[in-house]
Amino acid sequence: MKFIRVALDVPLDTLFDYSVAEPVAVGQRVRVSFRRKACLGIVLAVVESSDLPPEKIKPVLAVLSDVPPLPADLLRLLRFCSEYYQHPLGMTVLSALPARLRSTTPLTVKPSVYYGLTPSGLALDLTAFPKRRALQLRILNYLNNQQLTKESLRGISASAPAAIKELIDSGWVETKSAEAITPNTESSLAALSANDLPDQKLALFNPDNPLGKLEHREPFVVSLSNQERPFDPLRANGVKANGLFRFNAVHVLTQAQQAVVAAVDAALGFRCFLLHGITGSGKTEVYVHLMWQILQQGKQVLLLVPEINLTPQLEHYFHTRFPDTELASLHSGLNDGERAKKWLRAQAGQARIVLGTRLSVFTPLPHLGLILVDEEHDASFKQQDGLRYSARDVAIFRANQCGVPIVLGSATPSLESYFNAQSGRYQLLKLTQRASAQAQLPQVRCVNIKQVPLTDGLSAELLAAISERLLRQEQSLIFINRRGYAPVLMCTACGWVSNCTHCAGKLVLHLPERRLRCHHCGDQQRVPRACPSCGNADLQPVGTGTQRIEETLQAQFPQARILRVDRDSTRNKNAWQTMRQQIEANAVDILIGTQMLAKGHDFPNLTLVGVVNPDGALYSADFRASERLFAQLAQVSGRAGRADKAGEVLLQTAFPEHPLYRALRAHDYDLWVKTLLSEREQAGFPPFVFQLLLRAEGLQEHEVYAFLQHARAAAVQLAFEVEIYGVVAASLPKRANYLRAQLLIQSQSRKVLQQFLRAWRPYLAQIPAKKLRWSLDIDPLEF
Repeated sequence: MKFIRVALDVPLDTLFDYSVAEPVAVGQRVRVSFRRKACLGIVLAVVESSDLPPEKIKPVLAVLSDVPPLPADLLRLLRFCSEYYQHPLGMTVLSALPARLRSTTPLTVKPSVYYGLTPSGLALDLTAFPKRRALQLRILNYLNNQQLTKESLRGISASAPAAIKELIDSGWVETKSAEAITPNTESSLAALSANDLPDQKLALFNPDNPLGKLEHREPFVVSLSNQERPFDPLRANGVKANGLFRFNAVHVLTQAQQAVVAAVDAALGFRCFLLHGITGSGKTEVYVHLMWQILQQGKQVLLLVPEINLTPQLEHYFHTRFPDTELASLHSGLNDGERAKKWLRAQAGQARIVLGTRLSVFTPLPHLGLILVDEEHDASFKQQDGLRYSARDVAIFRANQCGVPIVLGSATPSLESYFNAQSGRYQLLKLTQRASAQAQLPQVRCVNIKQVPLTDGLSAELLAAISERLLRQEQSLIFINRRGYAPVLMCTACGWVSNCTHCAGKLVLHLPERRLRCHHCGDQQRVPRACPSCGNADLQPVGTGTQRIEETLQAQFPQARILRVDRDSTRNKNAWQTMRQQIEANAVDILIGTQMLAKGHDFPNLTLVGVVNPDGALYSADFRASERLFAQLAQVSGRAGRADKAGEVLLQTAFPEHPLYRALRAHDYDLWVKTLLSEREQAGFPPFVFQLLLRAEGLQEHEVYAFLQHARAAAVQLAFEVEIYGVVAASLPKRANYLRAQLLIQSQSRKVLQQFLRAWRPYLAQIPAKKLRWSLDIDPLEF
């Protein structure tokens, strides 16, 4: 009989002892009894004895051997997160697992089903395939390159499952299990002729390597515009067809890109690089080359992205560039079973590339060789409930722990990362020019809305610019980071406004659905026929949202194909994939969108970006608001003119001479960030100090403030070298009927702040708070 110490998903800072008669390993999942319920736990220690009386030690109900134990390096990472972010260890460990692995029911992994071409499918002449069956042709072209998972199939089109069923019935496509999948490794060189593949590049290709990179670096030649030049297949992506390889594009690294790749390749062990590359500078191409070097060494790559919307297109892109390398895409759009299977493939070392959102930072990777964090500045990397971790910061710690390089990429790095690069903690790498010689940075102009009339939020200059793009058959993007029809509904007689009864916010008008909705608590109600206060029937929408912009543009340009992209229009499954395909196929003339469209997308025919109502952040109480605004506007501006067509950005603002807009017009991030750093240093804000925030919320305001005042008094008595502010209301003082307040504490030393926190935490646990919810947020981004 041995004893094990088990982490459970409960809000207690302790492990729990159980007895076990069978062999068990640290990191293994077990089913135990806790408070008369069966719970899942993770073994964190196996010991010979326990300090508890024998009668109080319960036996383990079952040792689960369905999946391998969690590796030691991951458990060390989770212990660090528990200590640094002051979150119970059990809750920290369990939150890092896929939801399916938190169940007490053993996991039965069914073989993943893939689609592949049959011999008759391989023999098809796709040039003679009926054009009316365009979707089927698209799937066949895809399958010529690689096998297709069910998830990837849904990413091609919402109608793809029906299309592939017809291909199966025709005998051209078959289903395969994961065990049957083998890379295509023909040994001979294959040659293409220009006559066989018009309008394509021709090259010799060695199919033994996914990118055709020869072990002995034999010279290659590609014919491009009747000019021959040395060719390294690492620069190309293509589609495998009938045993040959057709190249779609040639990716020739610029000198700046080559310098970045060389600098990271030269790193021995851990090194943190900040890759500051303007929009369109080819950061993704740099990632591909770095990944290739790591994959050649038999190691794994972890690529973190901020939002789920970016994963399908990146997954498709990396599949194209690494067709014989298994890639696991991890995000909240997967069902529990599929996510668990991919997670386990990564843990087994079979998935060589892991692409995912913030929770993917905890994926076990036995052969980790490189971590990439794209859009490192993005606030989406910060978890805002439970374990309030920053995936970017955890990734840096993990890279240090594993002794591997990490690259933080962004066109607008966070001030913390930029400051660390300036001080020498990170190595700064720059890409200051767009990768394509034909693509230039867009011209940014401000429209002074104090001097011109607006039509539902749109100026005549912006409308004229849209009209010009319609004549040239180019695409326009109207960016407004506010969904719904209008932010508020108001009575013109008595001044009544559509306040939320549960929050300190307003109900937003969603006119097509005739609903008023709170974007904070989710409450909604029908639009009243008359003012609830005075009975006046004249209720007017105040302000502008995406739906109102859409209505206005439909009236102004009735022949235009207009598409609205926001959280409302993409709510249905696969909606965004279908929309993206429409945009890429030039089936859309005008895009209207929120921050979902601001970053990561590459639409070659988009030449105009109009920004509506960006000024709110300039007078926000949040000291990070202007930093976020510059990043957002720089990102959305970067969507224009990414190919050979010139781009233009029109910013509608009441403050055209504000330093932020001046820096944006000059595309001068360095100028703006120096201004912000000077302001932050004078004000005593990050990155010059380190912060923690104690939040509390409850149904009674006096209870919330009493708890925080007791906490503040305890902090003062500890007499650490920290700055303790007063208790204040949160930026949203009431949410879902809960009153909210907070206490900010900061220090010039991260070490001192952590020491204070460890001393302060026991006091917090002793303050009566039965009717309250409270939490600690280390390095907070929201106040």
